[in-house]
Amino acid sequence: MKKTIQLLAVSLLFFQHSQAQSSFDEKVTTVSNVGLTLNNVGTFGNAFRGSFDVLGNPSCEYPRNSGIEHLFEAGIWIGAVVDGSFRVSTAAYDNSSGYSTGKAGYELTPEVGAEFLERSSLFNSPYFNSSAISHQDFLADFSDKNQVVPGTNIQINSHQFPMGLQIHFEAYNWNYAFADFFVICNYQIVNTGNSTLDSVHFGFWANEVVRNINITPAGQGGSAFFDKGGNGFVDSLHMAYCFDATGDPGFTESYIAHKFLGGEDKTGFRHPSLDPGFNSNYQAWIFNNSSDPIFFIPGDDNGRYIKMTTGFNQLPCWDEYNSTNPYCGSFQSQTIQDVLKQAGNRSDLVSVGPFASMAPGDTINVAWAFVLAKKYEDGQPNTNNSALQQTNLIRNATWAQTAYNGEDINFNGILDEGEDRDKNGEITRFILPTPPEIPVVKVVPTENQLEIYWADNAEQSLDPISKKYDFEGYRVYATKVGFDVQDNNDILNALKRVSEYDATGNKLFFNTGFGAVRLESDKIFEGDSVVYKYKYVIPNVLNGWQYAVAVTSFDTGDDDNQLESLESSVLANTFRVFPGKPANTDMKANAPFVYPNPYYAGASWEGASTYQEDKKLTFANLPKRCIVRIFTTAGDLVDEFEHDENYNGSDIRWYNTYSDTENTVFSGGEHSWDLLSANSQIIARGVYTFSVEDLDTGKSQRGKFVIIK
Repeated sequence: MKKTIQLLAVSLLFFQHSQAQSSFDEKVTTVSNVGLTLNNVGTFGNAFRGSFDVLGNPSCEYPRNSGIEHLFEAGIWIGAVVDGSFRVSTAAYDNSSGYSTGKAGYELTPEVGAEFLERSSLFNSPYFNSSAISHQDFLADFSDKNQVVPGTNIQINSHQFPMGLQIHFEAYNWNYAFADFFVICNYQIVNTGNSTLDSVHFGFWANEVVRNINITPAGQGGSAFFDKGGNGFVDSLHMAYCFDATGDPGFTESYIAHKFLGGEDKTGFRHPSLDPGFNSNYQAWIFNNSSDPIFFIPGDDNGRYIKMTTGFNQLPCWDEYNSTNPYCGSFQSQTIQDVLKQAGNRSDLVSVGPFASMAPGDTINVAWAFVLAKKYEDGQPNTNNSALQQTNLIRNATWAQTAYNGEDINFNGILDEGEDRDKNGEITRFILPTPPEIPVVKVVPTENQLEIYWADNAEQSLDPISKKYDFEGYRVYATKVGFDVQDNNDILNALKRVSEYDATGNKLFFNTGFGAVRLESDKIFEGDSVVYKYKYVIPNVLNGWQYAVAVTSFDTGDDDNQLESLESSVLANTFRVFPGKPANTDMKANAPFVYPNPYYAGASWEGASTYQEDKKLTFANLPKRCIVRIFTTAGDLVDEFEHDENYNGSDIRWYNTYSDTENTVFSGGEHSWDLLSANSQIIARGVYTFSVEDLDTGKSQRGKFVIIK
C-alpha cells in the first residue's frame, strides 16, 4: 500500500513536469558501474533531485547502488564569433536548483514530440539494435535556435542571440570489466543558421560534488554539503577532475572527471596533441560567485567566451609559483593547482578550439567522456591528491580514450595500413576488444545455502578482432556477509573470486578442467527455457543476510594483437541473494515466525543509514502466496502486505538503499517489513501480533514479536 502511494506521488511529479515541457525526457545509465542521469535537453545529473525522490534515481553514482554521488549537474557550451560579436549557447549553468524549463543558461531544447531513444548491442536486451555502438546507447536531438520552449509559452531567459545550432547527441556505456567506469558523449553539431561562425570553441561545464548520500543526505546542511570538493586538471589528458577533499572521510574515496577525446571539422581530425594551434583550456570558479577577483562566474556571453578561449593552465603560476610575477601574488605563495585542490564548491569548464569556421551547413563532431575511478589507496588522506592516488583515474581515462580511438591505433586521424579491421574504408571509432559472452546465470537461495547454475553460451564466443573462438574458462565471485552495510556497498570491490575453472590442453592459467562443476545431466527450471550445464554451491551462509554472487567468462588473450586475457563484466550478471526459508507448504507443522525477535533498534544488518525508513525485520516460513497482517496487542491493525513468489524487496526502502531490486533473489518463504505503519508512522516499542493467511488454502496462522528501542 505504501509503495502504491509513492508511485502515485512520483507519477504526479512527472505529470506536472510534462506540462511544463512536453518533450522533456531523462534516463539513467544502467549497464555500466556508473548510474548517470542524462536527458534530451543536453544536461547531465539531476541536481540531486534523485536523492529526495522516493525512487532514489542517481545523479552520477559510482559504484552503482553505493550511494556515492559525483555530479550536481553538467552540460555543453558552444561559443563562437558571430558577425563580430561573442556568442555562447549553454546547456547548463550555475543554478542552485538545477535544470528548470526556460531558466537562463538552459538554452538547448528539443522539438515537440522529439524522441529520446535507447538501443543496445546486447542480443538479450529489449533495446537490441544492430546499429548500436555500445551495450547501452542513448540518442537525442536538440538545438539552440528556440527562444521560446517548444510546446509552451515559456521564454528562455537571456537567450536573445541563438546561433542556429542543431545538435545530435549520443551516449555510450559498456558493461565490460575494463570499461564499466566511463560514459562517452558524442556530439554532431550543424550550423543551421544564416551566419558563419568563426573561432568556434566547444566546452564542457560541470559542477561535480563527491559525497556519500547514505552518510550525508544530499543537501543536508545547505551549502556545507557542497563545499568539500577539490579540483584539478591533467593537461596531457585534457581532463578536469574532482574529488572529496574533506567531506565524508573513508566513504568517498573516488574521482569524477570529464575528458576531451577528440573532434573533427571540415579540415579533418582536431586534437591538441596534433595541432599546437588547437588548445584545451581549463577554467574554474566558485559556484555562482561573481565577486571573487580570480574565481568568478562569467556573467554574460562576452565573459563566457573569454573563459572558453583562455585557461588557467595557460597562465603563470599554474604549476610553479613565481614571486616576481604580479599575477602570482593573488595566490599567496601557492600555485593555482594548489588552490584548486583545497576544499570548495566550484564549477569548472574544459573547452577546446578553435575549430574551423562554420559556414551555414557545416558540421563539427566532438566526443567527451565522464570517467569515474576509485582512489588508489596509499594510506594518505584525499587532500594529498597525489599521482599515486590518481593511478586508477589515469588508467580509466586511458581506456575511455582507447574506446574513442577505435581503429585509429596511431591516433593521427588517418586510416593507416592495418588499421581498417572492419574493411569499410574509414576509421571506425568507439570500439573495444571484447571478452567472451556473459554466462547466463540462475541463482537459487535455500536455507543456509546458495546454488549457482550457469549455461555454456560463452563457450561459442567469437573474438571480433582475432576472429578466433578463444573462450578459456569461468570465474565464480561472491561477497562476504555484511558487505552491503560494512563496505559502503561497493559491490565491485566486495565481490571476491571464490573459484575458477579453465580449459585443459594448453599452458594457460591452471588447466583445472570443468569436471568439478559440470552437471551430470542438464538442468532446466520451470518457466525457463535456458539449459544450465554447470552448478556451484556456497554452503553455510546466514539466512536473511544479503550476499552478492556472479559468474564471469574469460578468454585466452591474443598475443598477435598484444591483448591480455579479457573477462566479462562481473557486474553484468551479479545477483543480490538472500538465503532463507523456502515457501511453506504446512503452516501448522512449520509456524511462520519473525527474526530478529526481539528486534533492537539498529539491527546489525541495517547499516549506517540515518533514515528511519531503512529499518527491517523479516517474516519467515511464509506460504507461496499469502497476506501478512500486523496488530497491536489491543487488536488494532498496524500494517499489512501481500507476499508472493515474485517478491523482490522493492516495497520497503532498505532494499532500495542497500540492494538492487531488479537483480534480487529470495528463497520464496521470507518477506521483510520496515517497522512503519500503513500511514508510514514509526511504530512504538512493545509486543505485536501477526497473522498469515494462505491465499491458496485459506488457512491462517498467528504469531507475535517484540520491538525494543
